[in-house]
Amino acid sequence: MRVHVVIRYIGMVLQFIAAFMLLSAIVSMLNGYDSAYYPLLLSSFLTALLGLFPLIFADKAEDIKIKEGYAIVVGSWLVACVVGMFPYLIWGGEFTAINAWFESVSGFTTTGSSILNDIEFLPRGMLFWRSASAWIGGVGVVMFALVILPSMGRSRHMLSNVELSTIAKDNFHYRSRVIIRILTMVYVGLTVITTLALKVAGMTWFDSVTQAMSACGTCGFSTKNLSIGFWDSPVIEGILMVAMTLSAIHFGVLYATMTGRRNNIFRSEVVRTFIGMMVIISLVISFSLLANGTYSSWGESLRHSAFQVVSITTTSGFATADTNTWTPLAVILLIFLSVVCGCAGSTSGGMKVDRMLIAAKIIRNRMRVQLHPNAVIRTKVDGVVQDEGVLSLVLTFIVAYIMVALLGTIVYAIFGLDLTTSFTAAISCISNVGPGFGEVGSMSNFADLPAVLKLNSTLLMLVGRLEIFGFIQLLFIRSWG
Repeated sequence: MRVHVVIRYIGMVLQFIAAFMLLSAIVSMLNGYDSAYYPLLLSSFLTALLGLFPLIFADKAEDIKIKEGYAIVVGSWLVACVVGMFPYLIWGGEFTAINAWFESVSGFTTTGSSILNDIEFLPRGMLFWRSASAWIGGVGVVMFALVILPSMGRSRHMLSNVELSTIAKDNFHYRSRVIIRILTMVYVGLTVITTLALKVAGMTWFDSVTQAMSACGTCGFSTKNLSIGFWDSPVIEGILMVAMTLSAIHFGVLYATMTGRRNNIFRSEVVRTFIGMMVIISLVISFSLLANGTYSSWGESLRHSAFQVVSITTTSGFATADTNTWTPLAVILLIFLSVVCGCAGSTSGGMKVDRMLIAAKIIRNRMRVQLHPNAVIRTKVDGVVQDEGVLSLVLTFIVAYIMVALLGTIVYAIFGLDLTTSFTAAISCISNVGPGFGEVGSMSNFADLPAVLKLNSTLLMLVGRLEIFGFIQLLFIRSWG
């Protein structure tokens, strides 16, 4: 593996991140040169400088190998999280080294968990940077950087293939250059439309932009301590629910819908399962909360349950209510949604509806084979027969996901957290959901956890965002040859 090639491409990604830090500094400047201006400006300079050295001293390569592609993608995510700490560390406040690392990883992985006790104390420039890091991470730091690197040739194709999981490629029947353009167009378009809608609904321009970036990145970083509950507006909640839902659907399917193609959201079996699951569980939780007396009216119960279901399922993590006070049935269903989450090929994290749907069909077909031993039964999704290799990868991923989640739970429990907090913290981090239950509930955060558990949380976030195997492969880099 050519290390200089890997470092060179990571340097390109750093230039891209430095540009967003500079944009955040401009936001700070427009808000009266608030206290985040110099930290952001200095961070932008340092990040650009770090990225510039490889571009000067590392030789350019015409193409890259698959192993180098994996190293570039995983390395870019890790280095992005490291340089993402710079603004927090230089600014100070609650940002110790471990807290700055946690906030940076949480942003870039679009987890949305936080260590901040008073979010509103942050200057606007820093709040914008938090949302910007989530927006960059939503579609992928490498995939976003590919948009501004038009001269990469076959290297662009390799990196886009590595960044997208196998299951996410199913609805992208295009060349890599077109895939990148589709991702960008849909992502930026959703963000702009959501921003305008939130402004019309009563938010300020600043809040509209930052909430839209978080919603479309399915992160959940808010500018308010009470999250979306601060505005107490059914209209704003409705706009965000639509934005979060669309952002958690395969971008290729959204593009097909906009261009009138057949593989659209109305024909997609995965999307029907995704939407149907959220609708049914929202209704069940609403009845549960109403029957328990948590809310006094059906409308209020449905409003809060629907928002939390959409927020959790899309891995956005916004909150309008304290779900720790909800019924055991509601909690169990929300934990289930924290595992399944959105669709492949979206900004959502988690195990993905696609994999759960395929796994359910594998189980169903296995039962049919036992009844009819001589039958040849294929597993199909949207009428397409799934290759045995894909089925094997799906089951392997699910097993690996469960094992990593249980290992993370054990680590939390070893350091004294209760079972509910330990399990839901592990699930929320590996699924990049954000809030869990217990001490890390929707109206709480990870601030009071010891440093070792914050580190454990960030490792789970990275493993989940890189879909487990991408991160694990980096640990065995010496055996790559």
